[in-house]
Amino acid sequence: MIAVGIVAALLTGFFNSWWHAPAAGWGAAALLYDIWVWSRISRMGPSETRKHAREEDPRRSTRDFLILCANAAAIVAVLIVMVSGNQAEKPMKIAIALLALLTVGASWLMLHTLFTLRYTELYYTSSPEGGISFNQDAPPRYTDVAYMAFSLGMTYQVSDTAITNHAMRAEALKHSLLAYVFATLILAATINLVIGLAS
Repeated sequence: MIAVGIVAALLTGFFNSWWHAPAAGWGAAALLYDIWVWSRISRMGPSETRKHAREEDPRRSTRDFLILCANAAAIVAVLIVMVSGNQAEKPMKIAIALLALLTVGASWLMLHTLFTLRYTELYYTSSPEGGISFNQDAPPRYTDVAYMAFSLGMTYQVSDTAITNHAMRAEALKHSLLAYVFATLILAATINLVIGLAS
């Protein structure tokens, strides 16, 4: 992931602009991470999910760092559009807008994917197991937890699931606050800027 990001940043810097290199590097790395994680976890059943969650990396400190990077990279992408987009020619404006959308989109997906991993880890490492009621007899798989994580990330509330312990509520609070900041500050600004560049 890191190597792909570095290569993408260097290629962008040498062949386009060093202003755009950080966003291109992060966008490529985040997109690769998202694809890699979902290609592994999306088909796992309950028993595979339990086993994977108990040994899952990145660990908490690394995960928190990646969450901060996802938000910071999205802000950088918006700033790049603001600084360089208005001075560019029309074809380059479109390319810059696409770069911003890619970086923000990959960062958004990474944010909620990381919380999916975190919720699943908390669920299966709690004693007794739990923290989320999925209203089903079978233990949850990653896609069940992702349903809750993405619902919370997009609507700031849980839908037909219930959070049942303190640790899970604390994580959900952190997730809701970060998702709100991401949506109101970053996504809204990006949409406005991209519309402005396209006009």
